[in-house]
Amino acid sequence: MIDINLQIFDIILACLLDLILGDPYNFPHPVKMMGKIISFEESVARKVFKEKDLYFAGFLIVLLNICIAFIIPYYLLKICSFNFYLYHIINILLLYTTIAARCLRDEAFKIYKALNCSIEEARLKLSFIVGRDTKNLNDKEVIRATVETVAENTSDGVIAPLFYAIFGTPFAFVYKMVNTMDSMLGYMNQKYRYIGFFPAKTDDLFNYIPARLTGFLMIISGIFRYNIKEAFRIMIRDRKNHKSPNCAYPEGAVAGLLGVQLGGDNFYFGELVKKPKIGDKKRELEIEDIKRAVSIMFAAEGVFIGGLVFLILVKGY
Repeated sequence: MIDINLQIFDIILACLLDLILGDPYNFPHPVKMMGKIISFEESVARKVFKEKDLYFAGFLIVLLNICIAFIIPYYLLKICSFNFYLYHIINILLLYTTIAARCLRDEAFKIYKALNCSIEEARLKLSFIVGRDTKNLNDKEVIRATVETVAENTSDGVIAPLFYAIFGTPFAFVYKMVNTMDSMLGYMNQKYRYIGFFPAKTDDLFNYIPARLTGFLMIISGIFRYNIKEAFRIMIRDRKNHKSPNCAYPEGAVAGLLGVQLGGDNFYFGELVKKPKIGDKKRELEIEDIKRAVSIMFAAEGVFIGGLVFLILVKGY
């Protein structure tokens, strides 16, 4: 049984560490290792299984990786439990690797700066953080893609891992593994439609609560800056305007807060994927919306942390 107060304290320190350090490129990040594991499993599965049997291969990959993601941090922390300080230092470091707020901010700002210089450079920077094809995007489409990515990843990279971390650090790692599997395999195109089925559905399940929580946190965080009533209306109205059952919640919240329209068609691996619009086009997207989206992300994270602090104080009485 974890001490919820100490776990929350470790979560807060991990968030501060993320804000200070971000994700150094030479750091042996667990998500990079997860990516290598998934890539290896995919290559093996495609050699062993026939195309239609890749459904089952995808299921095995999900099952195996959930076990790996839970067991490794669980036993690492158990080994360190003989010493109070060592346990919490390791716990904070592990939690820190599951949070991506600073990294997301840095990547978004690289695109922001590139847009002021070269559309080609902006497309290249964008390609590092999105799955869609970027080589033919104009400046407005680059801005839209960046804002959408910040909005979606506020859930995937910030709020969701923090939410699962409350139940214990191994659960945060399980979430990161599930989300990484989805980002690598969960495409519904010809190449991934079989092997990616279970990774995508598992990610949908794990994000069901965090995505909705993220949308509400974003709206609450905008109470003194934006029309939160309008943002709530847009989020609820357009919550189904996405192929994912979850993504439209944070994207709808951001679209409503900023008074812009997100969503629409995109190309993935050369295939056109039609998507509905999210939000009302009260004005055109502009480059400063990238900074505004990042600001909303950090504000939502702050509201979440504030809620955790409030929980500790309430439990203390």
